Amino acid sequence: MEQRLANSWRMPINDIKFIETALLSDLRIDGRRPFDYRKLTIKLGKEDGSAEVHLGHTHVMAFVTAQLLRPYRDRPNEGSLAIFTEFSPMADPSFEPGRPADSAVELGRVIDRGLRESRAIDTESLCVLSGKLVWSLRVDIHILDNAGNLVDAANIAALASLLTFRRPECSLSGEDGQEVVVHPPEQRDPIPLIIHHLPIAVTFGFFSNENLLVIDPTHKEECVMTGRMTATLNSNGDVCAIQKAGGEGVSQSVIMRCLNLAHAKASDITTKIRDAVEIHNNDRALRKIKRHSSAVAVDVGGNSEILKLKEEENFMECEAKPSGQVQSKDQVSKDFVGGPSSWDPYTECVNSDLLKASLASRGPSVPSKRKDSRCETKPKEQPQETKKDSSPIDKTLTAEQNNEGKTLKDAVKPKHKRKKKVSSQ
Repeated sequence: MEQRLANSWRMPINDIKFIETALLSDLRIDGRRPFDYRKLTIKLGKEDGSAEVHLGHTHVMAFVTAQLLRPYRDRPNEGSLAIFTEFSPMADPSFEPGRPADSAVELGRVIDRGLRESRAIDTESLCVLSGKLVWSLRVDIHILDNAGNLVDAANIAALASLLTFRRPECSLSGEDGQEVVVHPPEQRDPIPLIIHHLPIAVTFGFFSNENLLVIDPTHKEECVMTGRMTATLNSNGDVCAIQKAGGEGVSQSVIMRCLNLAHAKASDITTKIRDAVEIHNNDRALRKIKRHSSAVAVDVGGNSEILKLKEEENFMECEAKPSGQVQSKDQVSKDFVGGPSSWDPYTECVNSDLLKASLASRGPSVPSKRKDSRCETKPKEQPQETKKDSSPIDKTLTAEQNNEGKTLKDAVKPKHKRKKKVSSQ
């Protein structure tokens, strides 16, 4: 930026000569070629309209907000767009707090010109009530770390935040239809912006030698270069804006060469932005889906069984049966024969095949008279089975009643029935 160029005297002469000598050999101090971009990373926040961009070590964050305002008199049916930048001293010691410097104003104008002059955003769709209320968009760009080429990083952050922003839906009510009702997102889904194309800014750096040309200059290269030009193009190759910020003059052939290079870079950056936005929209759609506790994970290959669903169905069938069909605990304990196993006695609807296999592996066992499973469908003669199941309980009750009248004397045998012991002499 201009502050970097103004402070170029701080860089040692040996470093300046080293950078220029390396560029003559088509090498740069960070290992890139002259027309290579640094690593671009786009992170979209969970909130709509927020984005962070890492271009190498350059870190920029953008956030979009909207409010209802009166439109301009010459454009009563169109909304407005404003770009605001904030340069924090934390990002660069040369940035001063307070009033924005010329570099901050220039950065906002370059991005605003690329979006406004190309009419990338449909401002007529932001109109709510003609001549009275329109949506006014505000893009706040915060520079978190300055490592060079702030224009490109801020432009990408602004586009990514605008693509993910959604404004509330409005409707007109009242007798005359002049009352505007803003619906919260809980009632109606917010509406995304209509963006026709993405104007991508590509910055070039010029040096004393006309043959030296680089893309995406770093902060050290900005201190050495003698001129800078920013070309804003979309993926179709349409020129949206060109910004030449002072410095030495550039010939027409060099400008045409820069536009051809910018077209290729704009296509690549547009693809990365749209891919990041698509992932964000998919995640946003998944967060809207309500998850139920009865959901069952299905194997992709289709080989796994849906065990949870079967267990829930069997459990519901067992609960739906009358109480007379379920065996008592005493009867179950008498009929069960076998060694210890991993079977849980409190679970219902156990698979009989698995139970037999586990008992067979433990050792020989006597086949039980109990049926294989409690959940198997029984014949229609249910009342008779319930009587048979309840008969052991009745027998035990009658036996207890008969034993109530007996005493301890009844348990002793009479003398004539006792066997005489033969005394051994």
